[in-house]
Amino acid sequence: MASDLQPAILEVGRALDAAYPSRTRNPLKAIDERAMALAATDQELKAALFRFVDVTPACRSLDDLARHLTGFLDELPERPPSLDMAVRMARSRTGRAALGAAAAAGVRHMAHRFIAGESPRAARGELRGLWSRGVAASVDLLGEATVSAAEADRYAARCAEALDELAEAAAASDLPAADANLSVKVSALTPLMRPDAPDLGREDAAGRLRPLLRRARELGAHLHIDMESLDSLETTLDLVLDLLGEEEFAGGPSAGLVLQAYLRDSPAELDRILAWARSCPRTPPLVVRLVKGAYWDHEVVEARQHGWSPPVFESKADCDRNFEALTRRLLDAAPLVRVAIASHNLRSVAHAIAYADGRELELQVLRGLGDELGQALATRGHRVRVYCPVGDLVAGMAYLVRRLLENTANDSFLGAQARGAPVEELLAAP
Repeated sequence: MASDLQPAILEVGRALDAAYPSRTRNPLKAIDERAMALAATDQELKAALFRFVDVTPACRSLDDLARHLTGFLDELPERPPSLDMAVRMARSRTGRAALGAAAAAGVRHMAHRFIAGESPRAARGELRGLWSRGVAASVDLLGEATVSAAEADRYAARCAEALDELAEAAAASDLPAADANLSVKVSALTPLMRPDAPDLGREDAAGRLRPLLRRARELGAHLHIDMESLDSLETTLDLVLDLLGEEEFAGGPSAGLVLQAYLRDSPAELDRILAWARSCPRTPPLVVRLVKGAYWDHEVVEARQHGWSPPVFESKADCDRNFEALTRRLLDAAPLVRVAIASHNLRSVAHAIAYADGRELELQVLRGLGDELGQALATRGHRVRVYCPVGDLVAGMAYLVRRLLENTANDSFLGAQARGAPVEELLAAP
């Protein structure tokens, strides 16, 4: 089936590639990409930078920040000249202060590339900018894996406030209420999420998720439930399907969940979701956001620690082929479900557009990673939504590290694109 589509995929992909904005208009982003490319070529430098990003929120002063940075860099067997100079600067108190200030500014700059603001209100300017360009947004409140009921209560309260804020912002921009779109994580709604006691976590999270669904329905907003690592998948899927199957939610709100194509069991999960959609018809239909998955490193490391076979495809090509197969199944299932394809891979996106052949389709990208693709899609008249994380740097650090891992993976599409691979190579079948 995919081979029959290849001419259409090439046509769509080339048109999107031609619609990418010029990088000369954003010199800061070009500098970011050169820094990412440098990190991608040196695994020890990459590890040192990740350790530094991870420790940054705990640093109490610029001097402390500079000492940590130079400590990590000192462990490198070889350093580029610019980093060697940074280490030399840290030998004096004045130099450490300057280096600490520069490092803090660098981390803030990188965080802002991926995080839209510290709160939904602070992110309103960014959202207005997207909306004015015909691009929708889904706001994600950063925070995951709460450890106490009080912490889960605070996260739920922040979600409720965010729904109100987004609905108000959409109304102020003369947009439909459905453009108020919030993504939430179940692991932040309960401290009891454990694979060995799924009922406990599911019931505890339901007590906080149910009021959010009611508030979204009152506002006409959309609530999307994210998927996280494999150990929470069954609990999350059971929770979402059980709650949305309740009679009171048959008429809304607009809601959705996520399908992760890197999981070997994802075709079976889609079977279950579609069977549920047939047995629980609702208005509007469930949105299924298809993603590749952001926890690949976590799943592989954990499986190897226990001597298990990794639950994810270890070959990028296998994952990409599964992503395309799931895309076709989802599009064929519409309007039973609404389809959202989330990828920065030009081939995956072009395949979805070519197979949809004019059928309803939403395309999604991540802020900071898919901005140029999102702009190209909007320019070509496609419906686009940008996933916009919101929160402070401490809460966002796990998210930031996952995004950096994705951006610097040697076999990633973004890496190939940054290295200037020809468009025909980028659009080749996986």
